[in-house]
Amino acid sequence: MEGELDYTLAFMAGILGSGHCVGMCGSLVSACFVRMGEAGRGMAPALAYHGARVTVYVLVGLLAAVLGLALVSTGIVGKAQGILQIVAGLVVIVLGLDILGWLPRRLPLVGVPMALFGRYYFAAASRGAARGAAMAGLMNGLMPCALTLAVAVKATAAPQVWQGGLLMLAFGLGTLPSMLFVSFVLGRLGARARGWLLKGAAIVVIALGAATLMQGLRFFAVMKNLSNW
Repeated sequence: MEGELDYTLAFMAGILGSGHCVGMCGSLVSACFVRMGEAGRGMAPALAYHGARVTVYVLVGLLAAVLGLALVSTGIVGKAQGILQIVAGLVVIVLGLDILGWLPRRLPLVGVPMALFGRYYFAAASRGAARGAAMAGLMNGLMPCALTLAVAVKATAAPQVWQGGLLMLAFGLGTLPSMLFVSFVLGRLGARARGWLLKGAAIVVIALGAATLMQGLRFFAVMKNLSNW
């Protein structure tokens, strides 16, 4: 039940982050397909682009889950997997607060440097329709994004590796509607509307972090009662 709630919250974070996605990536996506010209029209390039982008999210989720499980199994976290969940929950909450702008100082984001990103992203348009779109989508998936990072941190607390990937898949699927129709309804939203949607996504991210924190506290309490420390 808790796992289903996590996937639902991750999906909702993607849906509510639509305005943020459009504001941050909409012009890049449009420019990429404009550069492709006639070759960029149709469903095939769009599916290649967003399929590659979501695949990056899934891989990030799998790697995050592997890292989390490695910390637990090597004894760095010891028997208390709950400690990892507590830390992950707190970090996700802090990231949510950062998205809302409620921290005294903005947090640095992890991702591909923007200069490097721009150089290869727009060069991908000359590599053919499906191939070029897929390459640009891969680059898009590596863009620094607080929402993506927040869900990825949550994935480190996944009990199984595949669940980390599934969590990021749920988030990626949540971003699809706005990104697929970026030049239509959502693309016409003003900055204010996008800001309200981003705030909604941030609140969902904080809820995801709080749920992870509570899971960790419960797990920690159980493990503490079963051990000698």
